[in-house]
Amino acid sequence: MDLQKQTAPAASELRASDAERDRIADILHDALAEGRLTVDEHAERVEGVLRAKTVGELDVFIRDLPAAHRQGPGPSPAPAPHRPTVGAIPIDPDDNVVAIFSSAVRKGRWRAGRRIHAYAIFGSVEIDLSEALFDHQQVMIKSFSVFGSVEIRVPENVSLRGMGGGVLGSFEVDTLDSGEPEAPIVYVDGWAVMGSVEARPRRGKVVADILDRVQRKVDKGLRKHLNH
Repeated sequence: MDLQKQTAPAASELRASDAERDRIADILHDALAEGRLTVDEHAERVEGVLRAKTVGELDVFIRDLPAAHRQGPGPSPAPAPHRPTVGAIPIDPDDNVVAIFSSAVRKGRWRAGRRIHAYAIFGSVEIDLSEALFDHQQVMIKSFSVFGSVEIRVPENVSLRGMGGGVLGSFEVDTLDSGEPEAPIVYVDGWAVMGSVEARPRRGKVVADILDRVQRKVDKGLRKHLNH
C-alpha cells in the first residue's frame, strides 16, 4: 500500500508562538518611538498581533517597516569580561558593610558605589542590588566571610561574574550575561573561610535605569505625535 506524501506547510502558515508575537510587538513599539506609526496605528496593529494565529498573519503588521527587511539578526552582544577594566575600580571602598556577631543589610533604593566591601565574621551580610541605582557600569563587591555568610542579589538584566574562592567554605556566584550593552557588570571577589559567599540574580527584578531610558524614548515619540 502506497503512503500518501504530505507536503510540509510553508513557513508563513506555521502557528505563531508567544515569543514571535512579542518580537513583532517590540518592532511596533520601536516604530512608534521613531515616529513611523501614529498612536492609533500602533494600537490597531498591536491588537491585530494579539489575534494573529500564524507567522504570515504577524508579518503583515510590520511589512511596511524597515525592521522587517533587515538581513538577519544583529550581532549578539559580547559577553562581559571576567575581570574589571584596569583603573575602573578604585582601591579604597565606597561603602563598607560589616557584621561581627551580628547582621547587616543594604537593600531598597540605594546608590551603589564602584567598590563595596562586605565583612561577615560570625555574622551575616545581605547586599541587595535589585532596586539599587547604578552610577557606574562596573561594580566590585569584595566579600570576606569567616564563619559567617554574605548573600548578594542582583537584578536579572545585569552581568554577574565571580572571582573569589572558598577555604573550607562555599563561594558560589551564578554567572550571568546581560543582553543590554549598557547594563552594569557586578564582580564578586573575596574569600569564604568556614563560611559562605553567594551571589545570584533576583528573578523579576531589573535595573530600572535601563528601562527608564527605553521609556523616555517611547514617551518622546508619543509627545512628537501629540504635538502635531
